[in-house]
Amino acid sequence: MSAGIATVAIGVAFGLLARPVIGTIGAIVMSIVVFAGSAQLTAVSVLAAGGSAEAAVLAGLLMNLRFLPMGVAAASAFRGGPLRRALEAQALVDASWAIAGDGTGRFDRGLLLGASIPQALGWWVGTAVGALGGAWLAHAKALGLDAIFPAFFLLLLIDQVKDRRALIAAMLGAAICLVLIPHAPAGIPVAASAAGALIGVRPRRDAEGPR
Repeated sequence: MSAGIATVAIGVAFGLLARPVIGTIGAIVMSIVVFAGSAQLTAVSVLAAGGSAEAAVLAGLLMNLRFLPMGVAAASAFRGGPLRRALEAQALVDASWAIAGDGTGRFDRGLLLGASIPQALGWWVGTAVGALGGAWLAHAKALGLDAIFPAFFLLLLIDQVKDRRALIAAMLGAAICLVLIPHAPAGIPVAASAAGALIGVRPRRDAEGPR
């Protein structure tokens, strides 16, 4: 539920930022169809800077590349055939992924799917409030809404860093991202930073032990 409440605030910030760029209806429809906060903010930022629609779409797609390693990690939690698994994978959002993981590579399917429901509702409602209430919520920075998105991800990270190996992986991922930001297109640094998680890979051991 707390993730859903936080998502409302983030949605409000997105609605405020997107309304002058793509319009009130455009912002609301984008949140319903895309439902990917960081990708949406990236795409809108590209458009606001004068970029083309193609560049905005590409930037959003690149930002969402992080879901590839996340999906691989959580793949065992999904059930059924390819179509059902693909549909269930649509619930794979950052907070749900973080909440459902137990830190050992296993994911709770109920939490993964269930945690996304309040987040989806919060994102849609928040976007609508921000887009429709732009006149009386115009000063986003004064309200601190511009800091909510990075603060939300920071809280998710803090909850995941539970041991030394996780801390090293997080620091390595951050270093990769910071090095690439000045040189790579939007989205690539975030996706590439997932390589930091490779430090957490543990070799499999025979359950029966050495023979």
